[in-house]
Amino acid sequence: MAQAAHMSVPDLGSAIRVEHDRKRRQFTVRLNGSHDHAVLLYEYVGKRTVDLQHTEVPDAYRGRGIAKHLAKAAMDFVVEEGLKAHLTCWYIQKYVKENPKPQYLECILH
Repeated sequence: MAQAAHMSVPDLGSAIRVEHDRKRRQFTVRLNGSHDHAVLLYEYVGKRTVDLQHTEVPDAYRGRGIAKHLAKAAMDFVVEEGLKAHLTCWYIQKYVKENPKPQYLECILH
C-alpha cells in the first residue's frame, strides 16, 4: 500500500522583500534564504512600454501573498518610470482589477 507523501511547507520567517533586476528584467522574492525564488518577468516592447509577461511562485509558497508583492512592485515601477504596460500575465490583470488605483489604470494599454 502506498504511503501518502508529506511535504513540509517552508516558512517565510520574515517580511517579503522584492528585488528588481533591471538588467534581467525581472522582480524576484528570495524564499526562506534558499535557492527557491518567486519571479515576475517583463520585457520592453517599445521605448516606454513594457509587457508584464509572467509571474511564478513555487507550489510550496503559493497562497501567501507573494505574487501580490511582485505585482505591486511591477506596477509601482511602471508608474514611477512613467511607462505604459501590456498585462500579458493573468495574475497582474487580476491584481490590477482588485487594486484599481488610478495611477495603475492610466498606465495600462488595452
